[in-house]
Amino acid sequence: MTAWRSPVLLVAGIAGLIALYPVRVSAQWWSRAPADFEECADAAEKASSKEEKTTALAECNAKFAGRRKPGGGYTYYDFMQDRSFDIAGPNPTAEEQKHIDEQYTVYLENQRRSTIAAAFATRQQQQLQASLKGDAPKVPLPQERPKQPAPAPASDVRPRDRSSECARHRFSCEWPRLSEGLNDLKKLFTSSPGKQKKS
Repeated sequence: MTAWRSPVLLVAGIAGLIALYPVRVSAQWWSRAPADFEECADAAEKASSKEEKTTALAECNAKFAGRRKPGGGYTYYDFMQDRSFDIAGPNPTAEEQKHIDEQYTVYLENQRRSTIAAAFATRQQQQLQASLKGDAPKVPLPQERPKQPAPAPASDVRPRDRSSECARHRFSCEWPRLSEGLNDLKKLFTSSPGKQKKS
């Protein structure tokens, strides 16, 4: 009998120690834990103080990355891409997270390409403007017309002899002389027949 008493006493002693040990048990084991951020946030709103609400909401935000969609399902907002992704549950699965990360890589590549394209376009525009400035003929700006001296009174007007001013064999200087010679020839030929008819 004594052989049986030792193991029984040992088991009873261990059970007594466990019963006497103060156990800190979470209250969640007997109540249902929130399933998603919205349920967690609703529970946080019931907190008594503002500090407790803030702490509880921060915990909800850390626990649940996704947000409930009005039509059902969840969405995950990636602020780095400024884009939302549909996910199956309140948190992205490993496969969904991999897809989000791949999309972020594509997003970064597109950003890099658009930055390079914008820099290239700006450089081309600057080169075009520089070449246009260098090739463009320079158009003189209009200048104010010089003021003419007032004409002399009629009594002082004398015909100027421009023959001394003009160089020989220039059309602009020879034309007036040629014109006068032609006028003299015209008078000679036209006045003779007219005078003969009158007589």
